[in-house]
Amino acid sequence: MSIQQIRLFGDPVLTTPASAVTTFDKELRVLVADLTETMLDAPGAGLAAPQIGVPLRVFVWDVDETLGHLINPTLDLSEEMQDGEEGCLSFPEIRYDTPRAMRVVAKGFNMHGDPVTIEGTEFLARALQHENDHLNGILFIDKLTKSNRKLAMKEIRESDWFAQAAQSGIEIQIKDSPHSMFGRNI
Repeated sequence: MSIQQIRLFGDPVLTTPASAVTTFDKELRVLVADLTETMLDAPGAGLAAPQIGVPLRVFVWDVDETLGHLINPTLDLSEEMQDGEEGCLSFPEIRYDTPRAMRVVAKGFNMHGDPVTIEGTEFLARALQHENDHLNGILFIDKLTKSNRKLAMKEIRESDWFAQAAQSGIEIQIKDSPHSMFGRNI
């Protein structure tokens, strides 16, 4: 188990849908441990496998002092919505109000392949939706209003971390999201 490098906005792995986990083995348990350790070190409220360069449908969270993980999740969202500030470890220091469902029922598996159901409201619901979006190649900035997305992109381009990535030769890909700006999570 080790702390992994978090991929930053512009890395193509962040906008590519992840593959389903098919083998529940020691390697998967190490991935869950690495995700958890990396998230806690950052620190963050959640982290998805694509954010450390692993294109698998796995994410972890730390909300209200409760650690959890979910593999191959599906979400059932409430019609009731919430708006609240949201950030992302792949966008250091960037935070914007982002619309999300108020309640969610998430179903998937734990690292041993056992079925799991997680019900959450408010911040937990927000975290589960945010991390599930990562598995579908959707970023939180894709959910912003047109004007806020424009402000966010300006802030990103002016950030030190974005400039450092560009200067170090990291290939940065920025494209408009193929996803509906106000679409619901899958």
